[in-house]
Amino acid sequence: MEKDTGKLHVLTDTVLQDRFSHVELAQMAIEGGASVIQLRQKNGTTREMILMASQIKQLCAERNVLFIVNDRIDVAMASEADGVHLGQDDFPLSLARKLLGDDKIIGGSAGNLDEAMICLTGGADYVGVGPVYTTSSKMDAGPAGGLDLLRNIVEKIPLPVIAIGGVDETNAADVMRAGAQGVAVISSVCCKTDPKASTIVLNEILQSF
Repeated sequence: MEKDTGKLHVLTDTVLQDRFSHVELAQMAIEGGASVIQLRQKNGTTREMILMASQIKQLCAERNVLFIVNDRIDVAMASEADGVHLGQDDFPLSLARKLLGDDKIIGGSAGNLDEAMICLTGGADYVGVGPVYTTSSKMDAGPAGGLDLLRNIVEKIPLPVIAIGGVDETNAADVMRAGAQGVAVISSVCCKTDPKASTIVLNEILQSF
């Protein structure tokens, strides 16, 4: 049975902006209608991350929103997150599945068709494809693949595709028309003056598909 992997993934960030904490961003995004919150934190102690993740998990559980941890499978397990999102160089997908079991959601990142195939064969539940557009949110992102990359992967890979990279309220509809099941955003929510209002706008666009 295919799992619900959500339409609007909001990745929390405290590097691109420092006005709001991960927990505050999660709260605002949840109130704005996000269906998935993803904790993305690259530094700090493991203990701090588990505490933060546990707080966000509680917020998400109260509103029936999925909570996913980026990269850190140990933090995902300790906080009882709904799943984990793994890049091509992160923890192997097949091993993550063994550790987490069949019930948890595992997402994989892909910048081309070959990487999307690795996600499929590794047992991912969805593929985060991008960057679709040029992005400054992720320093290690490759060149923008555009809507053609998205269409190609949607056509060839029988998994939900979540578009990431430069997606905002001006192009989210184009991404959905190209076949994506949803979008994942960082700066177009986290770096806005009112993250909740920005989430509402994006959510309204996605819900029309």
